[in-house]
Amino acid sequence: MNKEKFDDYIARFNARDDSAFDDYLHPDLHVQNGTLEYWGVQAMKDHYAGIWDTFTEELFPSDFIASETNAAIRMKTRFVAQRDNAASLFGPVAKGDRFEFLGVISYRIAPDGRFSDILVAAASFRAVRADGTAAELGTPH
Repeated sequence: MNKEKFDDYIARFNARDDSAFDDYLHPDLHVQNGTLEYWGVQAMKDHYAGIWDTFTEELFPSDFIASETNAAIRMKTRFVAQRDNAASLFGPVAKGDRFEFLGVISYRIAPDGRFSDILVAAASFRAVRADGTAAELGTPH
């Protein structure tokens, strides 16, 4: 995986283009993010459809390192609620609530060049409510 291809994946993700999942994720994909674990491209699409239904999400990766079989990044992610949702993935939210993730993501790369395993390690997950109150939440899942 080279930086140009990775940047394309991130740009398409930030544009909510779930066809990027078809192009960059191996069909037997495994994802683990805290206690959240799922398999397959459709599961990835379903997971993000649930997030993108309520939030705008923007990824800010840095420190990209890669070989033919592995890649790793530091990631900052910002989620902003676009509507009230009593049952969002992060619990009840009001329009304007913001969540900020900071962590490290490790990718295993299959021989076909697509991601076969994604492991998310959270360093912090912070909620900033529309009224300005903020709290560290720990692991999001």
